[in-house]
Amino acid sequence: MNAHGSSGTYHREKLFIASCIALVTTAMAFSIRADILKELGVTFDITHEQQGFVNLMGIWGFPIAILIVGPLCNVIGMGRLLRLACLGHILGIVLTIVSPQFGFPMLLASTLLVGLANGTVEAVINPLAATMYPEDKTHKLNVLHAWWPGGLVIGGLVTAGLAELFQVNWQVRYGMIIIPAIIYGAMIWTEKFPPTERAASGVSTAEMFKEILRPGVLLLMLCMCMTAITELGPDQWVGSVLTDTVGIRGILFLVYTAGLMFVLRLFAGPLARVFTPVGLLAICAALSAIGLYWLSHAFTAGVAFAAATVFGIGKTYFWPTMLGITSERYPRGGEFLLAVMGATGMIAAGIAGPVMGRIYDHHTIQHLTPEIRQIVVVDSKFSPEKAKEVEDKAQQGDPTAVEQAKAIKEALRQGAAMAIRYVAILPVILVVLFGLQFLYYRSIGGYRAIRLEGSGEGGGGSGH
Repeated sequence: MNAHGSSGTYHREKLFIASCIALVTTAMAFSIRADILKELGVTFDITHEQQGFVNLMGIWGFPIAILIVGPLCNVIGMGRLLRLACLGHILGIVLTIVSPQFGFPMLLASTLLVGLANGTVEAVINPLAATMYPEDKTHKLNVLHAWWPGGLVIGGLVTAGLAELFQVNWQVRYGMIIIPAIIYGAMIWTEKFPPTERAASGVSTAEMFKEILRPGVLLLMLCMCMTAITELGPDQWVGSVLTDTVGIRGILFLVYTAGLMFVLRLFAGPLARVFTPVGLLAICAALSAIGLYWLSHAFTAGVAFAAATVFGIGKTYFWPTMLGITSERYPRGGEFLLAVMGATGMIAAGIAGPVMGRIYDHHTIQHLTPEIRQIVVVDSKFSPEKAKEVEDKAQQGDPTAVEQAKAIKEALRQGAAMAIRYVAILPVILVVLFGLQFLYYRSIGGYRAIRLEGSGEGGGGSGH
């Protein structure tokens, strides 16, 4: 279907599909990098801490790009920025593949470039979807963001399949990300893009920046921090946590919950209409709290699976619905507010990772006997290396080491459980915050999306 804007005719379905494929590219970059991290450690002979820096470059490139690029969507043009993201993806992946010839700094630089491309995609596709579908923002943003978990599943299955079935090296697996990058690049290269909804409605850039000072926006930013930590914090740890608590490969749970989220996000529209977007978020927060608390008590595979299902359903609508509410209630904030929300969520989730790790370590040490503590705690920190030495002795049949290894495993289970239990506090707070907002909207006659003059003509499909 065509739509008209001041930049001529644009094809909104084609641009929307290209946006979905661009998001698949960013998600595949995340899941494949997570899978090849150990192999990068061997190739570059780098410590776990240095591997952590590789991850950090990928994650921090995201908010840096969103904050810089987001407010410029209308100045530079959404089409030019998305083409730039495509080039960044392809170049970043190629440089990563050849980085062993140039050393560790090249790996860091190329990973940052991919992170910046990921952030640029996020900065463009959110205001683009909100502009093209002014009558159905929350639903369309949920459908768009269904392709984040969709891309995680695709990336996870591609890298695992190539590694297990064909013993393919990490370069070839990482190179697979180029395929969706080329597809979305080809789809958008000659397409016209609309001006942003905010610009088309004549809202000045100064007015757009001023919107961030509104109390309702600041409250949404606080909620975004907590929803992002609830959704993405445990995701960073679920692999090692579930390995310690249940003894199952945690990545399988990630693929499972991502698949669940993909399917559920496609049905966000009807749910948001029944419960209102704020009501839907309150329900999500309640389910997330129950799921996380239950997961922290799950020491068998069946219980962990059931708890992960409740948590997976709970976290499904957080990110896209938060963006939907921001755009529906504060459209004058336009592309800038959407960028700020995305960056706020990503920064909060990035900080949550190490904090959860500290809780994990602290409670592991608390559950060790004083004798074992002397063996595996170095400089007041739990040492995985020392724990591995005990494990090796136990495997050689040393009876003392067998008992010690059992005790260490139990302490790790308790530490892992506590890391998740602390996060469960956040969705409890969110139930209250979203519940109060729900009651506020009811008191003023119900939740309604605010439409800017000249931003579109309703559901007919043409938008100015």
